Amino acid sequence: MERKRARGLDRAVEICDLLARACRPMPPAEIARAIGAPRSSVYELCATMTGLGLLEADAEGMLYPGRKTHFWGRSYLAGFDLAREAQPVLDALTAQTGETSQLCVIDGRKYTVLLMREADRAFRISGDVGEPTPIPWTASGRLLLQHLTDHEILALIPPEDFRQPGGETLSPAQFLLELRAAASEGFFSFDSPSDSYTHCFAAAVTGERGACVATLCLVAPREEARARHAALKASLIQHAARLSERLAGIHGAGSLTA
Repeated sequence: MERKRARGLDRAVEICDLLARACRPMPPAEIARAIGAPRSSVYELCATMTGLGLLEADAEGMLYPGRKTHFWGRSYLAGFDLAREAQPVLDALTAQTGETSQLCVIDGRKYTVLLMREADRAFRISGDVGEPTPIPWTASGRLLLQHLTDHEILALIPPEDFRQPGGETLSPAQFLLELRAAASEGFFSFDSPSDSYTHCFAAAVTGERGACVATLCLVAPREEARARHAALKASLIQHAARLSERLAGIHGAGSLTA
C-alpha cells in the first residue's frame, strides 16, 4: 500500500511538472501519453488532483495547474532567501543597464531561469522562466558546475546536450576548459548559440563557503553587448557581489535557506 501511494505521488509530481513546462492546458489522454502512464490511472489521479485544487479544468476538460500551486509558489518565493533577495537586485540591474536580467540555477541535469526582469524593448530576446535548457548552451553553465570534478560534470550532462542548436558539437574538453577559466573570474560571456541575435553575460552568486549557488545574468542584443561589454560586465559583477553579500548576511544571522 505504501509503495502504491508513493507511486501515485510520483505521478502527481510528473503531471504538475509536465503542465508547468508545457505552459498550456492539456487533456488527460495527452498527459498519459507524455508521462507513459495508463490512461485510466491518469484520469483517476487527475480527478483527485482537481478535487484538491492542484489542477483545474476548463469547459473542454483541458487541465492546467490549479490556484493552490500559485499560492504554494508565492509562499516558496517569500521563504526562499535566494529568490527573495534576488528580486530587488534584478530590478536594480535592469534599471541600471536597460537590459534583461535573470537569476539562473541548475535544475536536475538542465539549466533554468528562476527569476527574470525583462528590458523595456519592443521585442523579446530572452527565454522563459522554468524552461529546461542544456547546460553547455549557456554562459551560466560555465559557472554553476565549478564545484564538481571533471568526471562528475561529464556524468551529470547528457552527452547529447553537447550538440549545439546549430548542429555542431562542442567538445566536452573545450567545455571543461571554458568552465575552469570562468571559475577563476566568476564571470563568463558569449554569443548565445540558441539564436544569432543575443549575447549572454553570467556572473557567479556565491553562498556558504564561496560555492556558486546561482548566477546573475544579462541578455543583450549582440551589437549592444559589443559596444557596452565592459560597462555591462562591471555592472553585472557588482550586482552579483551585492547579492552574494546579502546572502552572506542572512547566513551570518543563522537563517539562510538557499
